[in-house]
Amino acid sequence: MTIRRTACLLALVSSLAASALLGGAAVAQLIDRTLAPNAANEGIAKSLDQQIGAGRGDVYTPGSSAFIIARDPFRAIRRGRQLFQRKFTRAQGQGPLAGDGAGDVGTVLAIGAGLVDSCAGCHGRPRGSAGSGGNVVTRPDSRDAPHLFGAGLKEMLGDEVTADLRAIRAQALAQAHARGRPVTKRLTSKGIDYGSLTANANGSVDTSRVAGVDPDLRVRPFFAHGGQFSLRGFVVGALNDEMGLRAADPDLQAACPLPAGVGGRVITPAGLVLDGSLDTVNCPPAGPSEIDPALVDHLEFYLLNYFRPATYEQSEATEGGRRLLRQIGCTRCHVPNLELRQDRRVADVSTTYNPDRGVFNGLFATATPLFHAVDDGHGLPALKPPLLGPFLVRGIYADLKRHDLGPSFHERNYDGTLQTEFMTAPLWGVGSTAPYGHDGRSINLSEVILRHGGEAQAERDAFAALPSLFREAVLAFLNTLIIFPPEDTASNLNPANPGAPGFPQFGHGSVKLSVLFNDPSDPE
Repeated sequence: MTIRRTACLLALVSSLAASALLGGAAVAQLIDRTLAPNAANEGIAKSLDQQIGAGRGDVYTPGSSAFIIARDPFRAIRRGRQLFQRKFTRAQGQGPLAGDGAGDVGTVLAIGAGLVDSCAGCHGRPRGSAGSGGNVVTRPDSRDAPHLFGAGLKEMLGDEVTADLRAIRAQALAQAHARGRPVTKRLTSKGIDYGSLTANANGSVDTSRVAGVDPDLRVRPFFAHGGQFSLRGFVVGALNDEMGLRAADPDLQAACPLPAGVGGRVITPAGLVLDGSLDTVNCPPAGPSEIDPALVDHLEFYLLNYFRPATYEQSEATEGGRRLLRQIGCTRCHVPNLELRQDRRVADVSTTYNPDRGVFNGLFATATPLFHAVDDGHGLPALKPPLLGPFLVRGIYADLKRHDLGPSFHERNYDGTLQTEFMTAPLWGVGSTAPYGHDGRSINLSEVILRHGGEAQAERDAFAALPSLFREAVLAFLNTLIIFPPEDTASNLNPANPGAPGFPQFGHGSVKLSVLFNDPSDPE
């Protein structure tokens, strides 16, 4: 698709946005209205079997996940969202808890993960979003479920940093072999320092000075301790551990090590390369599958394309707080912006304060397509691959590294050891996600900042030494970094209509993808 055609699509989106094709809004956890019909006609429009469709299939199999992701990507995102909110039933395989709550919790942390009937049971605030809210006991001090806004951008950034660090390692090894002596190189990517390594002429590598990442140089941006690098692995693990739904996923199976897997290379439907020869890929749970891989495909694609957090109303005070955050050194680790070289998403959604166009929260979202259309000559809907262009990830405030923030952040493990290093928590969305810390011990932003120590002791002390007015400015800025309920946020896809009967319960607008479906009259 040319830039002109993309602009035409945006115009079409605007013209269709108020159409009745959009249907009613859905919120929070969702019932399946094919199982539980109701007068309001609310809930998921398709049964689980209909969401599975023709299974994984391929780009020539109508109704398959491969076909929908490739040719009707916004339907795939919407279907993934409906699956994320779906309340799974026992008849569909939900439950019981791993080991039914019994076993060695020191090695099988899923025993403490809890049991819910939907992804939204842990990631459901604000309502209808892939937000925060759940609390599990996979550690003695508990863990709070983080929000998943911008999850796809985190996966892609982590993957690119990994590629950069490994390229430096390969260059050092080649130079050491050619020169016949050790070669030491700094490990940097996107302006972030990961320490250094020394390559030896015999092909060995000294990684003792590598910082903030494992010796394999794989950045794992998911979980507080940095334990997972793929959205697909995250989805399959959560389905099993928190919902008791086994997904014998063929992609993870192909990439996980022998003897359980193949240790091979596979590209997931969302475009991530899983290579068992390079990375430790978690194997899917053993046993018969209770979740069709097609559903995992849609969930992965949904999270890849999930919205970035929003920015609330800015003022002189919040602008001053943003500058102070940099001046006292917080942005050394909470890096504001990171450049992505190749964006695999098919759209970006930017959400900012706009009281003239917003309704419930004064927020308005603007969706921008990031795909082009390709007619492959098969008489089928056009392929819609991503543009794969660069994208500046603004306002993430993270460095994709692990740090030791001192004993107040250390975490007990069930085996009696201590976890001392944690990934820098991105600050986007921090204004909406109290309580704070991976364990939820800090009740407000001031407390979690003052809790910092270790590598962040100097920054913590600088914040504490600020005059109260300046501290309040920093907190005011942080409180503008928010997440939002997509179904209650007006957008260029579905603007607010104050003239609608029953406004604002009806016509308040939403971030609605239906107008971009190949067939908008077929709801999800």
